[in-house]
Amino acid sequence: MPAFTITLRGLRIEWTGGPSTANGAYGLYPVRTKQVLIEDCLVIGASDAGIYVGQSEDIIVRRNTARLNVAGIEIENSRRTDVYENVVTENTGGVLVFNMPNLPQRGEGARVFRNKIYANNTANFGAKGTPVASVPAGSGVVINSNDQVEIFDNDFTDNATAHVIISSYFSTGYMTEKGVAEIFDPYPEAIHVHGNRYVGGGNAPDGLDLKALKLAVFGLSGRFPPVLWDGYVDSKKMQNGNLPPNLAICVRDVGEVLNADGPGEYRNPKVSRLEHNCSLASLPPVELKL
Repeated sequence: MPAFTITLRGLRIEWTGGPSTANGAYGLYPVRTKQVLIEDCLVIGASDAGIYVGQSEDIIVRRNTARLNVAGIEIENSRRTDVYENVVTENTGGVLVFNMPNLPQRGEGARVFRNKIYANNTANFGAKGTPVASVPAGSGVVINSNDQVEIFDNDFTDNATAHVIISSYFSTGYMTEKGVAEIFDPYPEAIHVHGNRYVGGGNAPDGLDLKALKLAVFGLSGRFPPVLWDGYVDSKKMQNGNLPPNLAICVRDVGEVLNADGPGEYRNPKVSRLEHNCSLASLPPVELKL
């Protein structure tokens, strides 16, 4: 269990040579902590994550700037997290909320809100074989294998693949040789996207599969909708062909969601207006006792 409390305030960490795999992997890196506060920091150029919090509990990441990292802000296998009022730009992926398969703690309960997440289109320069090396350039927020994630009141602009990507372990390409923990659940569930503002984006996805998918569904001059879902669901939990309401993927602020049909190798993608038109209860705010 997490054992340490930590506050990081007003720090500046920068690799000045531009994006490079030779840069240090992380700027700020609290792991196995509790009661975490990271605020008013600047991190530029990390070859993994600028601001990373792993296997921790009760976390606030606020008013920071993350630029030119592979991942701007990454929350991994952590519980009860608020990420808000940050500026996240020119990274490969802006904000990542991940569950990795071989760790002893499973994360859930993240709120990402009131952030400016724009132009995260830097080519991926992560080290080969690392989880972030699978993140497509042009990703605003990426949720992978995580539950109870609420994304709201953010400004998304010009993220060229998609503003929000909701994906499972099966879409990552980092099938691990370290095994999979018994507690790991590969499917994203109870995801609530609402009240965001979207401008541009989706017009130049990264990677051959995504480029081909855009061309097939939206044509040469088209663009992905703001929210892209890989389409993997846990069939054991389905009820009458759908996830139960408390586990649903709910998107209430865009006209369409693209189900990429990952299980079918992108052969039958589907654009839906009604399937994800649902609501989940708002998550409670994180309260720190530092």
